[in-house]
Amino acid sequence: MQPVLFYGVPQGSSFGSIVALEWLGQPYQLCRIEMLQHPWNPLYGYINPLYLTPALLLEDGQTLTESFAILMHLANRGLDQGLGFRQGTRKFDRLNQMLAYLNTDFYAAFNPLWTADEMPDLEPADRELLRTVGRAEVAKNCAYLDTFLVNQEWLLGGKTRTLADAYLAGIGRWVDYHQLFDLQQMYPNLHRYLQKLKSDPAVLFAEAIENDQAAIASSKFMGHVTLEELHAASRMPQVSRLVA
Repeated sequence: MQPVLFYGVPQGSSFGSIVALEWLGQPYQLCRIEMLQHPWNPLYGYINPLYLTPALLLEDGQTLTESFAILMHLANRGLDQGLGFRQGTRKFDRLNQMLAYLNTDFYAAFNPLWTADEMPDLEPADRELLRTVGRAEVAKNCAYLDTFLVNQEWLLGGKTRTLADAYLAGIGRWVDYHQLFDLQQMYPNLHRYLQKLKSDPAVLFAEAIENDQAAIASSKFMGHVTLEELHAASRMPQVSRLVA
């Protein structure tokens, strides 16, 4: 039995967890969740009662939710590849810090933009205000990352990618999605870094998966599984265990 990642589309933050699983190179399956289809399949409530993605169903039947927790779990599985580091080391602290920053400050900078996109009944002035606030917040964080990436190949430095890079592959693409500014002109180091990520085989795979296209993956991707199939195989955890 292998873990199952529940990923949301379109433009889900779970994109980075798919990249992480590909980099890890251990057997896994995927379960697609169409986030714009309401109501969601009630079976997903057994996985995450909050009906949010991503979620990771582990081999022992337990589940993890929240990108930060999932990526730190996968990082621990990837110690030999340098994707994560042992707790108590300085490198672990730096990875923890970077993932926390990306999962809070950088992620939250886009919230006004998503609100502007997802509320069709907003007055034009309110929509423009949200976009103005979001643009300013994203610009501030892009400037921070751009400075951080001066003469640096990966987020934590050196020549070793970590799962912080996998996560930024997913949420960094939101800058282009919202068409905020010319990233190459304003933040050339961040642009160079994101362009390098875009050509990574795992990122190309995750993009194809999200777009429901044929994808070339590692031999460790064991295919998609549905919520109904997991339920029939008695792999659904009890809700009480999730919220205990």
